[in-house]
Amino acid sequence: MAALLGVLGAISLLLAAAGLYSVMAYSVSRRTHEIGIRITVGAQSCDVPGMVVREGMLLTAVGLAAGAAAALAATRLGEGLLVNVSAGDPVIFAGAALFLGVVALAASYVPARRATKVNPIVALRQQ
Repeated sequence: MAALLGVLGAISLLLAAAGLYSVMAYSVSRRTHEIGIRITVGAQSCDVPGMVVREGMLLTAVGLAAGAAAALAATRLGEGLLVNVSAGDPVIFAGAALFLGVVALAASYVPARRATKVNPIVALRQQ
């Protein structure tokens, strides 16, 4: 039973990572027009990814805080199934939060960096 729950937990963590990357990449792709305007007006190519990463990490921090609170509340339900691990094991919570934080960082930076490579004229005509 514990192995099954471990596998399901790993699958859910990977699904959360894929969903997080998809949402962040889509959000940045929708802002290509705005990024084109910022570059045209004079923003440095390093400023735009920094802005997008800051906003993405802020959203991720809020989501991680809400998710950790919900997970702590939900662990009380499965406490009887755990062996040699406490229900609120901080290492597990920190590991999951760190993993999702790294995924969110990559999900914010990679599409933003790609959007800065777009010709501003093309980005402005895209809408």
